[in-house]
Amino acid sequence: MTRGISWPALWLGIIGFGILYVPVTVMVIYSFNSSRLVSVWAGFSTKWYGELLENDAVLEALGKSLWVAVNAATLSTVFGVLIALAFVRLGNFRFRLLLSALASMPLVMPEVVTGLSLLLLFIAMEGLLGWPAGRGIDTIIIAHTTFGMCFAAVVVQSRLRDFDMSIEEAAADLGARQPYIFFSITLPVIAPAVIAAWLLAFTLSFDDLVIASFVSGPGSSTLPIVVFSKVRLGVTPEINALATIMILLVAASVVIASAIIYRNSAGRKAAAATGGSGHES
Repeated sequence: MTRGISWPALWLGIIGFGILYVPVTVMVIYSFNSSRLVSVWAGFSTKWYGELLENDAVLEALGKSLWVAVNAATLSTVFGVLIALAFVRLGNFRFRLLLSALASMPLVMPEVVTGLSLLLLFIAMEGLLGWPAGRGIDTIIIAHTTFGMCFAAVVVQSRLRDFDMSIEEAAADLGARQPYIFFSITLPVIAPAVIAAWLLAFTLSFDDLVIASFVSGPGSSTLPIVVFSKVRLGVTPEINALATIMILLVAASVVIASAIIYRNSAGRKAAAATGGSGHES
């Protein structure tokens, strides 16, 4: 028996999506406006995208953002996998609840608090150890890694919970060493979750403004910082074009990550159904 359409729920969904995406759609449309006045439509044009390609400051900031995001996503994924392995493999060890709460805290902590605490940490480390020498690209990568690895750990941990540990135990009984077991058995199985975690961490790093504003220094402005500084002087079609490019990059990462997670989930369900039918026969 099929259920009918709930019109109130449908309209609430339409209104919700409208609130989320109508402003973004308007911004994308006006990024193709030939007039410099963002409130007056004067015709279709792509000249603002062409001007972006000639803006050295924007291109430099884009390169720095991509460099930071790639490095932060890679480090976040590595540490996230290690955290996920620790929580899944060690089981209910002592202080597990406390450590789990500490690992999840950056997920809900305000970015202002995270940025300020990291800034104070870097200042104290520079005074005691002489490193880092000022704030720059390295401090932004470290800062983005601190919260990116928590998101990566959540994604990878959800996959590891469904992993059959008896496969690893069988390989160990046959004489395989732990590094070989991990790279030949475990990693291929959790690879979709690892890729999704990397893409999620990349998106979070590339899109971050608040934390990067705290821990960046002269000459290390990322693309969101450049966009924000330009918006304070007034919104122009060039800013709309730049924001549109950022949205496309972030949206592409999210879509790819979602597709990988969905495909991985569908594969697990199909494998479970096949295994269940095999046992019945």
